[in-house]
Amino acid sequence: MTADQPRPPDRPLLRRPGDGELIDVAGVAHFFRLTGEHTGGRFAFEEFTLAPGAIGARPHVHEGHDEYFYVLEGELTLHTGDGETTAGPGALLAAPRGTPHGFRNAGDVTARALCLYTPAGYEDYFRDVHAAVSAGAEATDELLAEFRAHYQTRSYQGPLAE
Repeated sequence: MTADQPRPPDRPLLRRPGDGELIDVAGVAHFFRLTGEHTGGRFAFEEFTLAPGAIGARPHVHEGHDEYFYVLEGELTLHTGDGETTAGPGALLAAPRGTPHGFRNAGDVTARALCLYTPAGYEDYFRDVHAAVSAGAEATDELLAEFRAHYQTRSYQGPLAE
């Protein structure tokens, strides 16, 4: 562990249902239950909701962390690098670093899912975008790509489902 990394907790941490940090970014309500500050930088854990018709994240690739998505309610249309597939409650998408992925809600009901980031740190991307939008910036693809680049993430241009 380096001096600038948060120290892991020395005892279990109980987070009650309302405990967390809500970051609303481009139509996605990210509710971070655990961040790197809680886990010594090991991972971050969020619950997110996505309204019908909303795009959660256009296809992209992370080079610095892995992501795992678990659908709780509704359906997510998941981009897997080869196209798209629809996933309902109980489905799990593992997106290890270097693999293209993205998600949207093509359904007519709100989708709710969990996401685990390992190691932690990508929650700062959402904080940065939220701060920029709150200061008056528009959440364009260009703005999101600019912020993604700060977190070892790039857009992915590949096959999409029709």
